[in-house]
Amino acid sequence: MSQTTIALIYGTDTNNTEEVGHKIAEQYAELGVNVELFNVKDIEVSLLEEYPMLIMGIPTWDFGGIQADWEDLGDSLSELSLQGKTIALYGLGDQFGYGDYFVDAMGWLYEKLLPTQATFIGQWSTEGYDFEASRACINTKEYFIGLAIDEDQQFELTDQRIEQWVIQLYAERELEAA
Repeated sequence: MSQTTIALIYGTDTNNTEEVGHKIAEQYAELGVNVELFNVKDIEVSLLEEYPMLIMGIPTWDFGGIQADWEDLGDSLSELSLQGKTIALYGLGDQFGYGDYFVDAMGWLYEKLLPTQATFIGQWSTEGYDFEASRACINTKEYFIGLAIDEDQQFELTDQRIEQWVIQLYAERELEAA
């Protein structure tokens, strides 16, 4: 995987999702993998078809709101052909302030990308989080579809979670390639 370049696409209003993206890229750099970062508002959706692996980051606003730049892409995401591509998602949210909608936008993004036939990696355990509901949960609240970050309530866990998740992604991608 060291020869692979990964595209990391994020949408952000407060820069938190971008900062997490930079931390993910730094972790991959330590593994010898190049990650190119793109703000979703600055790209054409066809860029997603150019990379073998995509990491996408999206924050959730208030009561399950989708970050505006991602929402603008809406249905065009579902129309992409990403068969043979690998996607990992990360989402930001506030599990205490909006515990009924924690990282819902990540679930929305996953639902939009399902028709693309991409392979998803990076499921993340819900253990250690305290929330009521999430559109990003799979297997009856046991896992998120991707990495859940709470910069509002658990910022002290962000770096550790990112480090563990990138190692997990690297291993899953290696297994996929074998």
